[in-house]
Amino acid sequence: MSNKLFTKEEIEDLSQNPHVLSVSSKGITYTDNFKEIFIASYSNGKLPREIFEAHGFRVEVLGIKRIQAAQSRWTKAYQIDGIIGLKDSRKGNSGRPITRNLTLEEKNARLKAEIHILRVENELLNNIDKAER
Repeated sequence: MSNKLFTKEEIEDLSQNPHVLSVSSKGITYTDNFKEIFIASYSNGKLPREIFEAHGFRVEVLGIKRIQAAQSRWTKAYQIDGIIGLKDSRKGNSGRPITRNLTLEEKNARLKAEIHILRVENELLNNIDKAER
């Protein structure tokens, strides 16, 4: 993480950008969509600084170190896990695990949700496979 802290004005400015999920004085969380756009543009030869500027970020606010760190982190994640590696994994790990027994209705709802997730994931992988052919 960068040593540069954002001012209140910079936080306000960054939070208006549609490619920002959240921002604090110490850090910024970008949307998964922006990460995908970044990887596609970077793969086509655009420089990280150009990509950020083209999407409404001021380099002097973010700092070049933060941009380089994001580029390094995202390209590594993409090389290892593909598009799925760019997703914010912190979303799914929140909350305390349930220690009580679930009712049949709760189990059924969870299984249906899991099936839905797997179907969507399958469809995504099929679309990626078709696009690569």
